[in-house]
Amino acid sequence: MLDPHHPIAELLARDDRYPFEAYVFVFEALRYAQEKMGLGTEYLGEDLGSDLDEGEGAGEPERHVSGQELCEAMRKYAHEQYGYMAKSVLNHWSIHSTSDFGELVFNLIKIEQMRKTPNDRREDFDNVFDFDEGFQHSFQFSLPDSTEERRS
Repeated sequence: MLDPHHPIAELLARDDRYPFEAYVFVFEALRYAQEKMGLGTEYLGEDLGSDLDEGEGAGEPERHVSGQELCEAMRKYAHEQYGYMAKSVLNHWSIHSTSDFGELVFNLIKIEQMRKTPNDRREDFDNVFDFDEGFQHSFQFSLPDSTEERRS
């Protein structure tokens, strides 16, 4: 159970547009982007937001993924996790566009659960790809060649 004093629990109490699962998906997709897709530019922790420089991790290298890269990683990760149902799952979580990805990420930045560079903007997530096309056209169906069936 989520501790009611955890920053995400407090965020959910203030902003109920997206469920907890949507935020978990963002963290998992970020890990997927960095570890599986090899995305991200290495920055020193101190270069990622002056309000987060103090304490653990300051000055240590971190891999930063841009908004556009993260959107593509979220699309691929959703396909990998949910297959043909990816768009339906995201829609169930009130995610209908890449702009929603940006809202989720910047909500996490506000509560210091994610970090950004000074150049990152919420608008970096707008219109990265069309949701219908991004989730509809990635699956290709192919029928066996009818001449091969006759040879068998």
